[in-house]
Amino acid sequence: MLEAPLRLGMMTPSSNTVLEPVTASLLAPTPWITAHFQRLRVLAINLGADATSQFDPRPMAGAAALLADAKVHALCWNGTSGAWLGLESDRALCATITNETGLPCTTATLALFDALSALGAKRIGLVTPYLNTVQTAIIENFAGLGVETLVERHLEDPGNYSFAEHSAAKVDALVREAAAAKPDAIVIHCTNFRGLPGAVGIEAETGIPILDSIAVALWGAIRAAGRSPAMVKGAGRLFSL
Repeated sequence: MLEAPLRLGMMTPSSNTVLEPVTASLLAPTPWITAHFQRLRVLAINLGADATSQFDPRPMAGAAALLADAKVHALCWNGTSGAWLGLESDRALCATITNETGLPCTTATLALFDALSALGAKRIGLVTPYLNTVQTAIIENFAGLGVETLVERHLEDPGNYSFAEHSAAKVDALVREAAAAKPDAIVIHCTNFRGLPGAVGIEAETGIPILDSIAVALWGAIRAAGRSPAMVKGAGRLFSL
């Protein structure tokens, strides 16, 4: 029996070059699930006013409205800004988008917390390319939500385009370093970072769930649409829960 089509609308940082091809690769075995992208201007990641203003909800709502024209079944802000700006910013964004489009909405960071809850993970390893100031803000926000960062690795990169220039081998090495601390899960939190497909292999090798933002956002978007992420194979333990 043929699966019903599932269209996912992804709002994407403009300088991101990893997210779209990796998402397409994850979905290649399930052609009835398609991802559709609308870009938003994001050029740097720091805590300055110019950088944080990139995540103004107004242009995001406009992007969501354009994706809604494609009759997508759910929307996702496929960026991780809620991790340092606070989850309330993502919740407010999704509420605005759902109110204006009538469509369910999630974000990479909201989906991450859903995933951590599903796994029962409270002590994590955190791997990102971010500046120390951004990493510290993420760790503090996560702690306020009951998630302890047991070990962290970051690359002090101001990004955003440059995040994609770090090799998959470098990201894998950071994940392996984090695995040595035996956290409940390892979070690779950046949608322009080459955590896949290496994360899937390291997860199988170590037995530690590894939550890469690109995979997590896809998982969350499928769930937001009311469908089962288990349809997607080869994307790691999270999709089989």
